[in-house]
Amino acid sequence: MSRTTLRDFHDDDLDSIVRLYEEAAQGSSRPVYALSEVIASCQEDHAVVAIRDERIIGAAVGRAAHAQGWIVFFGIEDAAGAHVAGSLLDALEHRMAPLGLGKLSILLHEDAERLDGLTANGFQMLHQLRYLERQMPVQRRELDLLKEVGGRILPRNLWPRVSGMRREKQLLEERLVTPLARPDLAERFGVVPPRAVMLFGPPGTGKTTFARAVASRLDWPFVELFPSRLSDTPGGLAAALRASFEVIAHLEHAVVFIDEVEEIASRRGGIPPSPTQGVTNELLKLVADFREHSGRLLICATNFVRALDTAFLRHGRFDYVIPIGLPDPEARDAIWQRYIPANVVAGIDIGALVAASEGLTPADIEYAARKASQEALARALRNGESASPAADLTTADYLAALGETRATVSEETVTEFLEDITSIARL
Repeated sequence: MSRTTLRDFHDDDLDSIVRLYEEAAQGSSRPVYALSEVIASCQEDHAVVAIRDERIIGAAVGRAAHAQGWIVFFGIEDAAGAHVAGSLLDALEHRMAPLGLGKLSILLHEDAERLDGLTANGFQMLHQLRYLERQMPVQRRELDLLKEVGGRILPRNLWPRVSGMRREKQLLEERLVTPLARPDLAERFGVVPPRAVMLFGPPGTGKTTFARAVASRLDWPFVELFPSRLSDTPGGLAAALRASFEVIAHLEHAVVFIDEVEEIASRRGGIPPSPTQGVTNELLKLVADFREHSGRLLICATNFVRALDTAFLRHGRFDYVIPIGLPDPEARDAIWQRYIPANVVAGIDIGALVAASEGLTPADIEYAARKASQEALARALRNGESASPAADLTTADYLAALGETRATVSEETVTEFLEDITSIARL
């Protein structure tokens, strides 16, 4: 399977830049800037290229003017794929972000037709000249703050990558994304945008993936707090949590994520009190303060929702308590498609694998797929690599790997999860 990689522009890439420029000039997306300006920006400003099979298949070139970034050339081969466009734009933005830019803009001729790669990645058409710009998710003054708490900007295409799980995605879209991204529409219907939500479900079901996808969909910085790391800081875990939330309060937007929150929000009580009782008390205060500010969302996740302190899940602290279960058939199909090599997937009975992997987590399926690939490689090496490519991997190989894969989630855990949906979930 051919992989696409991104890197900074090298002087040796000039011939490929010229080729891409000429291809664009002959098509419907002829560049606005002259070739000489594009070459100058490649050498003096900022440029990234996409490479597949040792061939440059795309390039994005930008320059900065005061607080605004301009894309002076953006071109990809027809067969490059939509994900290459998004990756190139994200890479260029990442390299220009330290300049303190407020916007990233591009000028196109009015008759330009191929705008999907731009409009699908956050650019909006504003004028008749087809002037498109994309707001930078983090302003210059926030860069150091984001770095201090380990925050980052995620790629904008994570949401569509979450295949299947339609009910969960619909819930998150309706309850979280739309009210936060379109507050005017939410106000029209009397909906108050959420401030904090809890995701719960068995281990490995994709709670972290969903949290990251929400941040990507909103185009907000993603800050993941790790209690295990914070506990090692001077002053202890409670003080470290408080310091982190104080920094986050200065960000205009942020999705804050705490995984395995039961470690710091377990049931209080007992004699003597539990060691984490003081941390739980502090976290309850922090959640209350966090809710006072708009433009930020706290997502907590837990594998053991029953272990959480009862005060933690009361109305007024978490707007929604949303279950995230095992992948449905559509999701399992997409996961298998992701890990089966493109050169053999046509000969694989995906339906059989989907049926055989019921009850497995995404991580379980990935393990089985990689195990099948490793076993097939070992077999080819023993046979002197003489077998035909079609025989490299078969449905039987994947089914055999599944037979040796231990499910992360037990039937008992699934039963408890279904009970928790009835008694604890708040949608």
